[in-house]
Amino acid sequence: MTAQQDTPPSNDGLFRTKTVEQSIRDTEEPEHALKKSLSALDLTVFGVGVIIGTGIFVLTGKVAKETAGPATALAFVAAGIVCALAALCYAEFASTVPVAGSAYTFAYASLGELIAWIIGWDLVLEFALGTAVVAVGWSGYVRSLMDNVGWTMPEVLAGPDVATGFGFDVLAFLLILVLTVILVLGMKLSARVTTVVVAIKVAVVLIVIVAGLFFIKSANYHPFIPPARPQPTGSGLNAPLIQLIFGYAPTDFGVLGVFTAASVVFFAFIGFDVVATAAEETKIPQRDMPRGILASLFICTVLYVAVSLVVTGMEHYTELSVSAPLADAFKAVGHPFYAGTISFGAAVGLTTVCMILLLGQTRVFFAMSRDGLLPRFFSKTHPRFGTPYRPTILLGVIIAIVAGFTSINELATLVNIGTLFAFVVVALGVMVLRRTRPDLHRAFRTPWVPLLPIVSVAASVWLMLNLPAETWLRFGIWMVIGVVIYFVYGRRHSRIDVPAVRP
Repeated sequence: MTAQQDTPPSNDGLFRTKTVEQSIRDTEEPEHALKKSLSALDLTVFGVGVIIGTGIFVLTGKVAKETAGPATALAFVAAGIVCALAALCYAEFASTVPVAGSAYTFAYASLGELIAWIIGWDLVLEFALGTAVVAVGWSGYVRSLMDNVGWTMPEVLAGPDVATGFGFDVLAFLLILVLTVILVLGMKLSARVTTVVVAIKVAVVLIVIVAGLFFIKSANYHPFIPPARPQPTGSGLNAPLIQLIFGYAPTDFGVLGVFTAASVVFFAFIGFDVVATAAEETKIPQRDMPRGILASLFICTVLYVAVSLVVTGMEHYTELSVSAPLADAFKAVGHPFYAGTISFGAAVGLTTVCMILLLGQTRVFFAMSRDGLLPRFFSKTHPRFGTPYRPTILLGVIIAIVAGFTSINELATLVNIGTLFAFVVVALGVMVLRRTRPDLHRAFRTPWVPLLPIVSVAASVWLMLNLPAETWLRFGIWMVIGVVIYFVYGRRHSRIDVPAVRP
């Protein structure tokens, strides 16, 4: 047997690993195999579709006014670099281990079962909560558009954020159910729907950029980096963890303010890692996964920088609106039509964000089920559509109910810490797998290993430390629940102990 054929898995207790070869063999079982139908273009569209959301329409003005001024463009560049470091690590893993599950599958092959379970449990929270949060945001934009034409949603059906008493967000609930049906019917249909919606969304963003160029005043860019000033000091669980541990208080504006802003606008990039969850459904993953991940991240970074330069050029950063900066900037220069166009683009754009987050959630759940860490009932694919219909339906219904009944704005930061934690695990996994399996064929290789992954880990940890201590506490509680489930169920039902058929 050559080294390339197979390598026995490590069965050292909690850190036993699942070989890349075994992971790939599992994808060939007919009842548990996903249909391969995606191209590099499909993956790029998925990436752009999930990254461009409320961040580009809301965060730009908020950060410019409160944290960085016109230098918000530099903050987007800094955040894009942090994401690019993680993206290079994701690209190597996704091309080497083209299996559903993203960071969960990568961790299983490199860091061991317990770490894989932890990151999988983390991703279940990240994607599920992210889907619900985005659906509620989408509902708000749609209600706003309805109000513009004189249609008012009854308060009781507008959700708990609007209703004074009982409230159920029926629009968010129905959106997730419709997207669940689309995902069950097949990835190619999902890709076509996403392509149409992303085309509309990008067109709206380009209209904003081009139209805004005619209203830029160079005086609004001075000073490009406003003088630094200390942030209001937080206390207790509301304070950033780094402040509680080291006594460091982040600053607004100035050079350090640019990096503070980067920790905020970073969250506008969340989602490119979802592309990696579709590796198993990609026709040529070794070639197309790196292209899809890196291309989508590059496109979105360019659009973010352009939008931030336009909005801070149209209005002085001190006068920008926080709730709807782009729309209000056009109103301020006497063009309300563009404000309506922006609201429409935001509503349409959030549709794809919601669908792709739901897609990523179901693929991680499916991969964990196929490995036995969750009930195997959920790992069977539809005989006709080749999709993991059981977890898709289950999770779709649960998330729809959560989105309908729950006000979850305060929990949105859990999505951020979950994503950054996944970035850390993937970067560490690249270094470990390079050492333990140097024989593996890697269609894409992360450059400058181990330096680049180490920098990626450091950058992600820095951004995590800037999150409130309350977010860390909630994240810790969720992780403890996950570890208990692993020892009660997952460890006893893990299929890693099932002997593989040796060549």
